[in-house]
Amino acid sequence: MRRTAAVVPAALVLAFVLALSGCGNEGTISGGGSSSGSGSGRMDMQEAAERSDAMLDAVLKAVDPDLQWAHGPTTTRACGVTRRRAVMTVVSADRRQTFLDRAEAFWRDSDYRIKAVNKDEVFPAVYAVTEAGFGVSVSFRGKGQAFLEADSPCVKESKVAPPTAEPNGPAYEGVYPLPRPNVRSDFWS
Repeated sequence: MRRTAAVVPAALVLAFVLALSGCGNEGTISGGGSSSGSGSGRMDMQEAAERSDAMLDAVLKAVDPDLQWAHGPTTTRACGVTRRRAVMTVVSADRRQTFLDRAEAFWRDSDYRIKAVNKDEVFPAVYAVTEAGFGVSVSFRGKGQAFLEADSPCVKESKVAPPTAEPNGPAYEGVYPLPRPNVRSDFWS
């Protein structure tokens, strides 16, 4: 029993030290307040969706030569939002790693932390996270189609409007699932 009594105060001291140091305050959005409390600096779902769109726009601009893309579905969960883009350019098996390398290099240059790299020959992917807690990824799925996603951290609930960026090809509004890649490229295909 004595041993247990000594452990409890140590656990309380550790919890108190962590609380004072700010450790465990996950969900803080850069430039704003904590996502787990209320405050005027707390990002809402619409703002998170707009930031996600900007991140997806930036990585698509960084990948050269250009790829044609269309918006994928936007989804919301209890306290976050996910934006998606589907690449409509055919990316050959020989060029998939080039595409992933360019996205990964851009994210590293932008101070994103690379969480994982899947080197699978059929379904390769790269996963990264921003300092503000946004998760971003590029992954290849069925028929070699590339998909980009940006997931927000937990944010304040709000309505989320559709993306405003115009795709650089057909919009496929109301079409689900999106068609498979159908645009040829001298470089990518």
